[in-house]
Amino acid sequence: MNRSTKSVIFTFALLLVVFSWVPLYAAQTPEELKKAINEKTKNLEEINNQLKAVGKAFQDTQNLGKSLKKEITQIDTSIKQLNLQIKASEINVQKINLELDSLEYKISETEAQIGNKKDAVGNIVRQMNESDHENFLITMLKNKSLSASVVELQSLMDLSENLSTDLSTLQHLRTELSEYLGETTSKKSELEFENKNFKNRKTIVQTQKSNRTKILEQTKSQEKVYQDLLSDLEKQQDQMADEIAKIEEELRARFDESVLPSKRPGLLGWPVKTRDLGGVGILTQHFGERSYLYKGKPHNGLDIGIPVGTPVYAAEDGKVMAVDDNDRSRFKKYQYGEYVLIGHPNNLATLYAHLESAIVRKGDQVKRGDLIGYSGNSGYSTGPHVHFGVYWASSILMKSIPPAAGLVPVGVILNPEDYL
Repeated sequence: MNRSTKSVIFTFALLLVVFSWVPLYAAQTPEELKKAINEKTKNLEEINNQLKAVGKAFQDTQNLGKSLKKEITQIDTSIKQLNLQIKASEINVQKINLELDSLEYKISETEAQIGNKKDAVGNIVRQMNESDHENFLITMLKNKSLSASVVELQSLMDLSENLSTDLSTLQHLRTELSEYLGETTSKKSELEFENKNFKNRKTIVQTQKSNRTKILEQTKSQEKVYQDLLSDLEKQQDQMADEIAKIEEELRARFDESVLPSKRPGLLGWPVKTRDLGGVGILTQHFGERSYLYKGKPHNGLDIGIPVGTPVYAAEDGKVMAVDDNDRSRFKKYQYGEYVLIGHPNNLATLYAHLESAIVRKGDQVKRGDLIGYSGNSGYSTGPHVHFGVYWASSILMKSIPPAAGLVPVGVILNPEDYL
């Protein structure tokens, strides 16, 4: 390599280094940021309206009955919902970053104002300290006229008033700064949450696509094969339900209600949040209700119909007792499917079942409102929802109940609505 070539390469490398530090676009002004934030808010509203429309289309699939067509249509609709949720997360990440930039402006401006006010207060205090060395009589004697003395005394009173005003303004600015810093911390947590949603939902989309392929392969795309597989599954689930009912009856005979907390609303938090539902979350089954799905047996929890991939949260502080999956394959979906069980200090335990994905592990400590997983349609289920169950924690047994995979939690069940 000759000297001229080396010189060209060196110059090119130097330019790369220099331009890598040059921003690709100028920083936005506060007005531009406000406009951009409003635009992102509008985009999110549009996506939310689309989610409502897709959610309505999903509910309409219930009219298709138990059929292969319904199964495939629900998966396709779930994928549409997930893709919209992913798009919403992406836009929300952009919006939060803009809001953080806006807060940075406000913090910088407020800090500058605080600095200026501190200087102003310091200047007033110095002037007042100088005046404090003179009493009223000296002030009168040093001036040639009474009017000059009055002017000087009035000036001193004005300084005192200005000091009071500036101190009040300074305190207000410090409070404002504290609020901006707190909002920044909150926005950073929100940003972390949205990034997590974005990543996890992308994985869930791939799982849904894989499920669709497997169903068509297993059924050979034939309704008759689908119905035969479904019939076998229902028979196996009925046998499991009978065995679980016997164990629950034995455990209830030893039930001591006095060890439980008093029933009151708000003792437990809801496992899903309104902000995540896009207007499509509904209670599909209350505790104790009987339906064909349970062969006349009372329902042992609360079912909330929500799209696949909806965040699910811990109802109270506690320790994760179990994370497991009762499914073996698409047509060997048993009991709770993928679930999380959390024990709480108040002697209650909460179950979150039919998840698509759990993001906690056994032994983890969780706080009320912590993200623990995403809703799905795993286990013995007729559609996407989260099953929320409440138990007397001390009564829970982790049982192996074939043909279900993993362990099934069995215990004294309580009405969740007594504590929500």
